[in-house]
Amino acid sequence: MIVGKATGHERLEAEGRTDEVRARIRQKVTSIRRRAEGVRDSLRHDRS
Repeated sequence: MIVGKATGHERLEAEGRTDEVRARIRQKVTSIRRRAEGVRDSLRHDRS
C-alpha cells in the first residue's frame, strides 16, 4: 500500500490494502481457533 501510494500506482495501493485485510482476518481466525482450543481443553480437563 505504501509503495502504491508513494508512486501513485492505484493497483499496487489496492493490492496492499487487500493484503492488510487478509492478514488481519488471518490473525482473527488464529485467535478464535486458539480460544476454541482452550475452551475444548478446559472442558476435557473438567471431565477428568
